[in-house]
Amino acid sequence: MSNTPPPTGAAGLSVNRLARPLVERLLADADALGLLVRHDESGAHIVDAGIAAPGSIEAGLCVGEICMGGLGHVTLRSGGSAEGWPTWLDVRSSQPVLACLGSQYAGWSLAATKEETGGKKFFSLGSGPARALAVKEKLFAELNYRDRANTGVLVLEVDRAPPKVVIDKLLRDCGLAAEALTLILTPTTSLAGTTQVVARVLEVALHKAHELGFALTDIVDGAATAPLPSPSADGVEAMGRTNDAILYGGRVHLTVRGGDEAARGLARALPSRNSRDYGRSFADIFKEVEYDFYKIDGALFAPAEVWVSNIDSGNTWHGGAPDMALLQRLWLQEA
Repeated sequence: MSNTPPPTGAAGLSVNRLARPLVERLLADADALGLLVRHDESGAHIVDAGIAAPGSIEAGLCVGEICMGGLGHVTLRSGGSAEGWPTWLDVRSSQPVLACLGSQYAGWSLAATKEETGGKKFFSLGSGPARALAVKEKLFAELNYRDRANTGVLVLEVDRAPPKVVIDKLLRDCGLAAEALTLILTPTTSLAGTTQVVARVLEVALHKAHELGFALTDIVDGAATAPLPSPSADGVEAMGRTNDAILYGGRVHLTVRGGDEAARGLARALPSRNSRDYGRSFADIFKEVEYDFYKIDGALFAPAEVWVSNIDSGNTWHGGAPDMALLQRLWLQEA
């Protein structure tokens, strides 16, 4: 670990312990939430939130809060006609760095070859609290955070269950007994999957702030909102819609401390309109680069609009703007 101080007030927080009541609610209310729960051969809990199970928006809201390690709130609200879309997700956290980057961020690469699975190769990016048990990403050294808990939960955006070799790796790297691990599977083509991805609107802003070199220790609070599109049965289109919701409809308010120059610079540099790829559907961009994320301009991965308030000076800066007209062209057909 580095000498960087951990996120404000985070030293004694366990994202896995804080998320546990939410996981227990998900398991207890599985039928009402449209989920299927089973144990794999090792004994780990596998929660199907949209593969064979129908899933639900309500399940996606709960998964969103689980992803944030119990340190965030994700709620659904109705939007008026002036907002240009009927349903929105609101996200907020008073521990945004730990909730979003230390837990919610999909940063743990999990893969298995055809030889290891005895069939198709497997790949997924794991997100959620169990990342902080394994600390396999460089990001945790920067955050100076590691969780220690006897239960763990990980979310995978997949359309099939992970193979045994991946589950064995998770148990080994997290130091957990099989029965203490819960895996939540949320394909983006499902209601729950679409919901929990759009619920990352605040996390996208935190990740972009980190990429821009803004001091994470100076980010003290965060709130965000984004429109919730209907899922698509096509995987690329579904992924495109969730990204577009954030890139063109996401609005974020960050509360920071420190100098005004840094706060103003963040408000100016953070919005997605700074990208050369701005203005087209993410699905089209993704197809154009032959499905290679690394060929997409990194500046695009950001919310559309941002406010940055500096509590040390009392000043607030604004940058960017939503493009609801673009989203309506992409999502909406008049009856």
